[in-house]
Amino acid sequence: MAAEPRRLRELSDVESMRLLGGTPFGRLVFSQHALPAIQLVNHVVDDSAVIVRTRLAATVLAPEGTVVAYEADVIDPHTCLGWSVIVTGLAEWVTDARDVVRYEQMLRSWGNGDMDQVVRVRPHLITGFELAGD
Repeated sequence: MAAEPRRLRELSDVESMRLLGGTPFGRLVFSQHALPAIQLVNHVVDDSAVIVRTRLAATVLAPEGTVVAYEADVIDPHTCLGWSVIVTGLAEWVTDARDVVRYEQMLRSWGNGDMDQVVRVRPHLITGFELAGD
């Protein structure tokens, strides 16, 4: 059986952020002890930024303003069609008490409730691709 023809299409920043906002989780990529590290987290997109709750804030943001990447995708395991978005930018603690409460309500903690920090990733580079059938 011949493989279905596919085309790779680059997504605009707006399309990429819309898709990212429509999926509940992704991977936060950061440096830990000078090595790459990846953590699966849930997120929301708010005001063109990616918001996550994590217990890793001290690691991710040492120092605050560290460059991180955030990646999410939806790929069908049978057809291998879907999309992938990577946001690269600066991570910062969310410190405004109203924002913290709002994001804590929007982002349920996974596991035992120890997700004690809210982190905002402001995009500097957005890379999105869609793999579609013809």
